[in-house]
Amino acid sequence: MERLDMDMIRTEIQSAGDIHRLRQFRDQLHEEFERRLLLSNTLDWNRELNLVHDWFIAQAVKLAEHSVQLEEGTGAPVPYAFVVFGSGGRSEQTLWSDQDNGLIYDDIPDEEAAEAAERYFALLSERISTSLLELGYPLCVGGVICTNPKWRKSSSGYLRMMMDWLQEPNWEHIRYLLIMADMRAVYGEKLLVTRLMNEMLQYVDVHPSILEHLLHNTLHHKISLGVFGQLIKERYGEDAGGVDIKYGAYIPIVNGIRLLTIEAGVEATSTEGRIAALLEGGFVEEEIAHDWLEALSIALKLRSLTPFQVENGHYTTRGKLPGDRLTKELTSELKLCLRIGNDLQKYVKKSVHKEIEQG
Repeated sequence: MERLDMDMIRTEIQSAGDIHRLRQFRDQLHEEFERRLLLSNTLDWNRELNLVHDWFIAQAVKLAEHSVQLEEGTGAPVPYAFVVFGSGGRSEQTLWSDQDNGLIYDDIPDEEAAEAAERYFALLSERISTSLLELGYPLCVGGVICTNPKWRKSSSGYLRMMMDWLQEPNWEHIRYLLIMADMRAVYGEKLLVTRLMNEMLQYVDVHPSILEHLLHNTLHHKISLGVFGQLIKERYGEDAGGVDIKYGAYIPIVNGIRLLTIEAGVEATSTEGRIAALLEGGFVEEEIAHDWLEALSIALKLRSLTPFQVENGHYTTRGKLPGDRLTKELTSELKLCLRIGNDLQKYVKKSVHKEIEQG
């Protein structure tokens, strides 16, 4: 898709006056991006798709803001940031990604004003989430969403929550920390996010032992490649014979890169940007970084080739690539991706243990 086309798309999205028009345009773009996937460089295609997601989400927030303003007669009482996590935070959403989001607002010293702000942002979050549902983004099944009070807090509230997780690194807390590590603002005051991420990276720098806990979670998902180099396929159900691209290829790769950037104190959020930052900072050799980019590109392409469906108006997928779509060429690409992913997980484990030993 040409840059001029992207400029036109942005203008169209940002001028939409209601969610219905946004949804119509999203459906049109869905077909166009799906058609272009195999005709484009995967990383270029991914960057452009995620710019479009950002524009859709930001416009949905803006429309929700306007709706609350008309209803309540007031705007946001303090600066805030609407943030995305997961693949959205990494700028790696597929055509059918769900809602993984939160909301951070600036601190208010006055207790009464703080309570009023909490009510305002609770209402705004409900309006945003409903708008995103209408736009085709299903709710996060894990509850990582702005309507959940856990993910809608003041800046100091987020900081306290994060420090509690860091100081008590059980499995659930580590999972939350890694979710936060992908946090990115798509609307509002980005500085609120930057401050939190800096606090996290500073804590890890001073307490490198936390990396061991992060490592266990990071290596939880195994690469779908057997000891003899064969693909590990789904054995049962409607996906039998297929391969779990999301959890057997994509997630292990992005998780590994994320931990390396936390260890290095790198602030980038996209996996592509993280690899570039690790290379630029001298944390990894050029040949290895190139391999990681190649594996990422393959994983993103194959993940986007998995079948999707529209259920109750929402785009969804199980993240499995069916056996009948595993052509000889795609199988060869997938195996290369998985071999690099295997090596990456070994690299991460070695790097983290070395960092911990050095203290």
